[in-house]
Amino acid sequence: MQANETVFVNRFVNGILDPDEEMLGPVKDGGHIIANTSPGCWGPMITPCLRGGHEVTKPVYVEGAEVGDAIAIRIKSIRVTSMATASGNDTTVEGRFLGDPFVAVKCPECGTMYPETVVQGTGQEAIRCATCGADVTPFRFTNAYTMAFDDTKTVGLTVDDQTAETIGKDGKHYMATPEHSVQNPVVAFAPHDLVGTIARMRPFLGQLGTTPAIPFPDSHNAGDFAQFLIDAPHEYALTKEQLEHRTDGHMDINRAREGAVVIAPVKVPGGGIYLGDMHAMQGDGEIAGHTTDVSGIVTLQVSVIKGGADKTVEGPILLPTEEDLPHLAKPVSAEERRKAEQLQAAWGISKPLEKSLPLQFVGTGATLNEATSNGMERAAKLLNITVPEVMNRATVTGAIEIGRNPGVVTVTFLVPLEHLERLAFDKLAFEQYGSIE
Repeated sequence: MQANETVFVNRFVNGILDPDEEMLGPVKDGGHIIANTSPGCWGPMITPCLRGGHEVTKPVYVEGAEVGDAIAIRIKSIRVTSMATASGNDTTVEGRFLGDPFVAVKCPECGTMYPETVVQGTGQEAIRCATCGADVTPFRFTNAYTMAFDDTKTVGLTVDDQTAETIGKDGKHYMATPEHSVQNPVVAFAPHDLVGTIARMRPFLGQLGTTPAIPFPDSHNAGDFAQFLIDAPHEYALTKEQLEHRTDGHMDINRAREGAVVIAPVKVPGGGIYLGDMHAMQGDGEIAGHTTDVSGIVTLQVSVIKGGADKTVEGPILLPTEEDLPHLAKPVSAEERRKAEQLQAAWGISKPLEKSLPLQFVGTGATLNEATSNGMERAAKLLNITVPEVMNRATVTGAIEIGRNPGVVTVTFLVPLEHLERLAFDKLAFEQYGSIE
């Protein structure tokens, strides 16, 4: 099949990222993907027919991407289309799921698995089983809010009960839910515990990556959420060893925003680029468990980076905007290099000064400690250095930052140019941060 310069995406998976399902595309190596994404967490969480906790786009096949390669995904633009959303901290409702409320919902009255639902009115009992009429949602809010956005999509404001009711009665309109999305609008719950809170908008993609090597519920394609799959009682159960097939596309790292680059591993032919779970804003850690899920229009550009036995990317790597880099990981300026050269001369150091640019290695795991170890081990293996060297470099030229609690981090440090050149990351780094002074 001939590859296309641009692939338009407005269809979604049923919650399962399955490498055996037909992909969209193919898109050319160097081509573009334009997607209308649907909201992430809460809408799918209260839509039992979705089996993964999210509703991400159908994956796109990238021309020339082979297992062991990587794909550079440039986030060219992100535009929020929702006028409002709702979110908050969650608690589960026992008796309404089989082991995992994100994946295997069961009607508490008629026993139907993955039941179809209807929305009746507003409030936390609005989601009803289409078969028997029972209140079927497996999640409820503990503290939550409805937020409206200004026309310029720069500011959000949490609204009062009457406004929340107005938005909730016409949820799909206010959330700009894409036409092929099946999720129930979370604004139907009409929460209003926070009123008058102002929040700055800085949209990013909570889900962006490649298709796992085996079927994964989409929200569980990460080392922390994937723990729920180990020996689970439902049909999507996996062993601990099978979690290695994940690609960690569910990052919830707020630096995956317009202007950033994500380097994603290729674990199936064509890579299978998918995206979704756009958020209007989020502080590091997403400590409430959820944030402002919105619909939006995203433009990506994809480029294949050929792999090899000694340069296989095992998890995502970010090149964020320079503004989003930790202070110590920002590229060395001309003035800083001049001062370093003076030190070099004063101490009689003959070895040339390093030339380096930053990379952020994503690590995931059951806990933040495990995620940190995972990120450092991935960096050490790819760069062919030791974990203690990674520790030192991240301490003096970088940082460890929380993407999502309980188990997504970035390990950031300045990486010597010779490593970037060997991995064919140097051009990307120059494009992102400029030439080395």
